Amino acid sequence: MARIIRQKVKFKGVLPEGLFDIYMDSKKHSAAVDSSASISKKVGGNFWVFGKNGLQGKNLKIVPKKMVVQSWRAGDWKAGVLDSILTIIFQKTRDGAVIELVHVNIPDDLYKEINTGWKEYYWQPWKKYLREKNNIGESGRLMKASK
Repeated sequence: MARIIRQKVKFKGVLPEGLFDIYMDSKKHSAAVDSSASISKKVGGNFWVFGKNGLQGKNLKIVPKKMVVQSWRAGDWKAGVLDSILTIIFQKTRDGAVIELVHVNIPDDLYKEINTGWKEYYWQPWKKYLREKNNIGESGRLMKASK
């Protein structure tokens, strides 16, 4: 049975447009996850992350600076396993931004690994990347403007 992952991740001291740019820009995405990535900025365009045999898929819908919907699968998924569908929404909060993620059609046997993987391979590295790039402290608050 396929499963659904829902996550809501808060980022202090950053705008949702900045998070969207990190996700959709190949160089920024690569830097944020500390691995290779190639992401088309066009609907129908392909993407891959963590090497060409890592995660891969296609952009299904893009609302600039606000939302990305992608077909998504890991390179080691068995033939015949349907792609999952990932929706990421970028929203402004009082002190920063939030990413709302809904990832549907996750194979039951991979649910725990993928749910944990979002946190381990995306959100924790993104927060580290933002701290280093923008001089945002451990609390997540902007300490001084970047040059």
